[in-house]
Amino acid sequence: MAILHGEYFLELIIIFILGLTSGSPLIKVFNLEDMELKESVILNGFSGILDDGQTGSKCDIGNSSCGFHDMKKLVLCEEELKGIGSLNTTCQLNTSLQFDNDVLITGEGNLEILSHVSVGCPFAGCLISINISGDLLLAEYASLLAGTLIVRAGNLFLQNNSFLKTTALGGAPPPQTSGTPLGVDGAGGGHGGRGACCIKSDGKDPEDTWGGDAYAWSTLTKPWSHGSRGGTTSREGEFGGGGGGRVKIIARSILNVNGSISADGGDGGLKGGGGSGGSIIIRVPKLKGTGTVSARGGKGWAGGGGGRIAISSYSREESLNIFVHGGESHGCTSNAGAAGTIFDSVLQSLIVSNNNLSTLTDTILLDFPTHPLWTNVFVKSCAKAVVPLFWSRVQVRGQFSLLYGGTLSFGLSHYPFSEFELMAEELLMSDSMIKVYGALRMSVKMLLMWNSEMQIDGGGDAMVGTSLLEASNLVVLREKSSIYSNANLGVHGQGLLKLSGSGDTIKAQRLILSLFYNINVGPGSVLQAPLEDAAKGDLLNCESPSCPEELIHPPEDCSVNTSLSFTLQICRVEDITVDGLIQGSVIHVHRARTVAVNAGGLITASRLGCKGGVGKGHVENAGAGGGGGHGGQGGDGYLNGVSSRGGEVYGIADLPCELGSGSGNSTSEGTTAGGGIIVMGSMEHSLSSLNIFGYVRVDGESNHQAAGNQSATNMGGSGGGSGGSLLLFLHSLTLGNNSLVSSAGGHGGHVGGGGGGGGRIHFDWSNIPTGDEYAPLANVKGTIYTRGGMGSDGGHDGKDGTVTGKECPEGLYGIFCEECPIGTYKDTNGSDISLCQPCPPEEIPHRGTYISVRGGVTQPSCPYVCLSEKYHMPYCYTPLEELMHTFGGPWLFGLLLSGLLVLLALVLSVARMKIIGTDEFSGPVPPPHESQIDHSFPFLESLNEVMESTRTEESETHVHRMYFMGPNTFGEPWHLPHSPPHRIDSIV
Repeated sequence: MAILHGEYFLELIIIFILGLTSGSPLIKVFNLEDMELKESVILNGFSGILDDGQTGSKCDIGNSSCGFHDMKKLVLCEEELKGIGSLNTTCQLNTSLQFDNDVLITGEGNLEILSHVSVGCPFAGCLISINISGDLLLAEYASLLAGTLIVRAGNLFLQNNSFLKTTALGGAPPPQTSGTPLGVDGAGGGHGGRGACCIKSDGKDPEDTWGGDAYAWSTLTKPWSHGSRGGTTSREGEFGGGGGGRVKIIARSILNVNGSISADGGDGGLKGGGGSGGSIIIRVPKLKGTGTVSARGGKGWAGGGGGRIAISSYSREESLNIFVHGGESHGCTSNAGAAGTIFDSVLQSLIVSNNNLSTLTDTILLDFPTHPLWTNVFVKSCAKAVVPLFWSRVQVRGQFSLLYGGTLSFGLSHYPFSEFELMAEELLMSDSMIKVYGALRMSVKMLLMWNSEMQIDGGGDAMVGTSLLEASNLVVLREKSSIYSNANLGVHGQGLLKLSGSGDTIKAQRLILSLFYNINVGPGSVLQAPLEDAAKGDLLNCESPSCPEELIHPPEDCSVNTSLSFTLQICRVEDITVDGLIQGSVIHVHRARTVAVNAGGLITASRLGCKGGVGKGHVENAGAGGGGGHGGQGGDGYLNGVSSRGGEVYGIADLPCELGSGSGNSTSEGTTAGGGIIVMGSMEHSLSSLNIFGYVRVDGESNHQAAGNQSATNMGGSGGGSGGSLLLFLHSLTLGNNSLVSSAGGHGGHVGGGGGGGGRIHFDWSNIPTGDEYAPLANVKGTIYTRGGMGSDGGHDGKDGTVTGKECPEGLYGIFCEECPIGTYKDTNGSDISLCQPCPPEEIPHRGTYISVRGGVTQPSCPYVCLSEKYHMPYCYTPLEELMHTFGGPWLFGLLLSGLLVLLALVLSVARMKIIGTDEFSGPVPPPHESQIDHSFPFLESLNEVMESTRTEESETHVHRMYFMGPNTFGEPWHLPHSPPHRIDSIV
C-alpha cells in the first residue's frame, strides 16, 4: 500500500515474511524515503524474492501508484551479498555483485565494501537502499552502482578512488517535463540547467536556442528527480547519453568523501547529446574530504545540463569538490550545457556554477521564496542564469554575487517590456554581467563591481518604466566596470558613488544620480547621457527660443521625469569631484554643495546641441554654410561669389539656458551641431563653491571637411556650430592655472564655411556680501572665453559670445563683483565698469591719496590718507599749516600774528618805561655802609652792590667784561667781590 505524507510521497512497505522453519509471518515497516527503521525485527535465516509473484516489477520511490505487489528484494550478508559476517555486526563484501532488481540492505551493524569490489544494479532507475545503524565503508576502488542510491548510516566513508555512482542510470524524468530534446539535433538533456543545442534556429538568437528544458525548480531544496536523456542525431537509434540518477545520503555524524558521489549525465559522443545530471541529497552534521560530489551534464554533440544537489551540513570542508556544471559540446565548443543548482540548506544559499565552461545556454531561476528568504545566491564560473518570468522579484537576505564570468539575465531579449526587482543586502559582481530586458528596480545596501557590466535594454520604447538602482551605502565601479541603459536610468544612494578609474562608466539615454553624499568620477571614468546624438531623438527641443523653466526652478524630488529637458542630472549630492568625464546634452547639477573639477577633469556639453535650431546657419545652393548663431552672430559662408548668411543672435545674456545651433542641412554631409547646456545650481539652491582646475566646455562643433549633396555635387564646407549655454548659480568660484571655461563657436569647414558664433556664459552670484562683510567671490587664474569660430577660405569668423555676471550692488562691478578701482565710487546697482565714477578731485587734498575700502566705495566722498605721517588729517597739513588754517589761512594768520607782535612790543615798551621811571624817582639811597648783603643765598651781586654807588647810569651803560668769582656751587655761587680786583679798577 502507499501513503502520501507531507511534501513527499512515502511508501510504507509491509513485508510479510514466512519463516522457513516456524512458518509464522513477521512484519518489518520501512519508510523508504527517510530510511528510518520503524520496527527492527531481525530474522534468523530468511531469504527469497518479495514480489507477490510478479518478477521484475519495480516501483519508483515517490510514486503513489506503488502497491503491495511492488516489493523489494531484502538481502542477507552471507547469502545474497556473498559477504562475511552479519549486517547486525559487521558485514564485509569481498565479491562483486550485480543485481537485476531493486535491493534493500538493512541491519544494525556495519557494512564494508572492500577494495576493488563492485556492488550494483546497472539498470536505469534500479534502486539500492542501504539502512544500517553502523558505518558504511567503501574501500579504495570499491563502488556502489544503481539508478537510485539511498544510504542511511551512522557514518559513511569513501576512500580514495571509491564511488557511489548513478551516472547515466536515471529513470524516467517527472511527467509533463521536456528535459529530453525532440528531433535529431543532437541537443543535450535538461534538468537543473537547460541542455545545449549546437544548431541555431532561423530567426533566433543563440540565447533563444536550447535542447532539453529545465525542470524541478520547486524541489531544488530537496531534489529527487532523474536527469533526462540527451537527443540523437539520427532517427536510426537513440544515441544520446542517459540522464543522471538519484543519490540520497543521511548520516548521523560524518560523511568523509575521498572518492566520489556522482549522479552525472551520460556522454552522447558525436552522435548524441549529453544526458543531464540527476539529483543528490546529503544530510549530515559533518561533511569532509577531498573527493567529489557531482551531478554534471554529460558530454556530447551538445552538452547536457547540470543536475541539482542539496546539502544540509553544519560543518563542510572547503577541500571537497562539488560540481553541477553542464557537459561539454563537441559541435559548439563555446556553448556547453547550462549549470545546475547547489542548495545549502543550512545557509539557505543557492549556487549556480558552470566550472568555467563557457555557455550560451540558460539556467532558469523561477520564483524565489519569501518565507523564509534565501540568504545568498551565487552565480559564478561562467554560469548563465536567467529570470524569464514577467514582473519577477529576486530577493535574498544577504549577498547576491556574480563571480568569475557569471551572467544573470532578466526577461527575454525579444520582449523587453517587463519590470523586475532585485533586492539584497549586497550585490557583488566580479568579471560578470547582468542583462535586463525591460526595467530593473534594484535595492541593495552595497553595489560593488569589478570588471563587470550591467546592461539594461529598454527596447527603445518610451512606455518601458525607468530603471532605478538604489544602493543606500556604497556604489563602487572598478577595473572597467560599466552600467549601461538605452532608456531612462536613476541611480540613488545615501553614501558614496565612486567610478574609480579608466573604463568605469555609467551611461544612459537619460541619467539621474541623486541623494549621494559624495560622487567621485575618477581619472578615465565617464558619466554620460544621452548615449549618442541626442538631436536625432526627442530629447532636445531645438526650435524653442525660450528657456525651459525646470532649468531655473527644478523640481525638488530628483525623480526621472521624461517630460523634463535634462539628459543628465546630479541632484541632492553634497560634494562632486571630477577627475574624469561628465558628458551630456543638458547637464544639470541641483542642490549640491561643492563641485570640484580637478586637473584633467572635464564637464562638457560640447557638440551635443542642435544641428538645426533657432540660430541655424544658412546654406545656399552650391555654397558654403554660414555658422550657427547664439551669443554671437554666426559668420557668413562664402564660396564662388555666393554668400550664405550666418545664424542670428538669440537668447538672454543675463540668464542663458538655450541650446547652441548648428549649420548645414539634411542633404549635406558634415552637418555640425551647436553646444549643449550646463546649469549648476538654481535660483533657490546655489552651489557653495565651484573649483575648476580642469575644463568646463559647451563649445560648438567644428567641421574640417568639404561637403557634398546627394547628387555628389561638390559644395562648400558647413559652418561651425555655435557655442551653447553655461549658467552657474554659485557663491564662490576658483579657476586655477591652466583651467578653461569655454562656450566657443566651432570653426567653419574647408572651402568657405563660416565660423560659429560664441555662446553664452553667466555667473549668477548668490548673497553677494557688501561693506565690511565683503569677500572676493572669485579667484580667477584660468581662462574664460566665448570667442567665435574661425571661418575657412573666405568664410567669415563668427562673432564673440557673451560673458556676464549677476548685477552687482553698490561699490562692486564686473562679472565677479569686484571692488571698484581705487579712486572711483559706485552708488547704483549694475556690473558695467563705467558705473564706477571717478571721485571728485576737490574732495581730496593735494597731499592725500585714495585708499581701498572693503566692499568698495558707495559715496562720492572717497576715503583717502595723507602721503606721510607728518601730515595731519583731514587736510594733510603740517602743524604750522594746521595752525594757520585754524586761524583763517596764511593771510589772516599773518595779519593776526603781526598784530600780536606789535601789541607785545607796546607792552614791553610800556613796562620798560615804568621800570626806568621808578628808578629815577625813588627815595634816598641808603648810605653805602648801610647796604647789607646776605651771603646765605646764592645769587650774582649787581654792579651797584659791588660799587656801592648811586650812579645808576654807569651800571646801565657798562659793556665791558665782567669777572665772576667762586666755584659756582650752591654753597658758594659765582659772585662779584665787594671790592673789584685791581685789574679792573681803571674801568669801574
